[in-house]
Amino acid sequence: MKLKAIILKNHPDYNEKWLQDQIAGDPSILGLGNLTLRAKEKVQASGGRLDLLLEDSDADTPKRYECELQLGATDESHIIRTIEYWDLERKRYPQYDHTAVLVAEDVTSRFLNVVHLFNGHIPLIVLKMVAYEVNGEIALTFTKILDEVQLGIPDEDENVEPTNRAYWEKRSSKPMLALADELFSLVKNAEPLAEMNYNKYYIGIMRNKIAANFCWFKPKKAFVYMIFKATPDDSLIQQMDDSGLDVVKKAKWNELHIKFAQSPTAVQKDLLRKAIEHSRKAYGV
Repeated sequence: MKLKAIILKNHPDYNEKWLQDQIAGDPSILGLGNLTLRAKEKVQASGGRLDLLLEDSDADTPKRYECELQLGATDESHIIRTIEYWDLERKRYPQYDHTAVLVAEDVTSRFLNVVHLFNGHIPLIVLKMVAYEVNGEIALTFTKILDEVQLGIPDEDENVEPTNRAYWEKRSSKPMLALADELFSLVKNAEPLAEMNYNKYYIGIMRNKIAANFCWFKPKKAFVYMIFKATPDDSLIQQMDDSGLDVVKKAKWNELHIKFAQSPTAVQKDLLRKAIEHSRKAYGV
């Protein structure tokens, strides 16, 4: 059967509201995971309305997607709106990771040139939606045109907004901040000049008053991520996994992410010391 692609922008029976209802009824059709609908037409402080607020509660860190829909070709106003709503939501709910999503029928090359300037600084996903008419019904497909580039650790020469311990006690929790302290003590043993450097999105490492982020921490409400700038060899990663550590290798960024909900055991601490030493040397400290 030959599929016939149609444009919904000027269709008499199918409009943006219809598309919104289809995604709200089954957010998984976007291909971004097992998402659930949190809100539709959510009123923003700016006076606008966010088309869809979706959430992935199965992720290690609860994650929300601020999703805007556009029939027809992409334009500047929609990308501005998408980023604005993403920014408002992430500031209001900092306990979640947030990603901006724009769904459009026609993603122009000029538009992609513009959004590539943002990606890497703003976690942004662009999906191209194509509608097909099949036996009088409409089938939808979504293709990822621009994938999210995760916000990693900023470069040392970037202006990172400083914070303090009180900020992190509110953003995470006192028990998890105490756990971060315990993990940092392992770093301190390897590098006696290391100090904790409190920033808005992470707790980094400072040495002689200069950022030296060979590893860093992201405390949440119920757990702490310890992130290594350099990935150790697979044998050490396997030993960590065998010891019960929750380890994820991020090959794309050459990072190792370890999630802690409680203090590491003696065996795990020995393995962490090896990972810290590897990352420190790779970093050049």
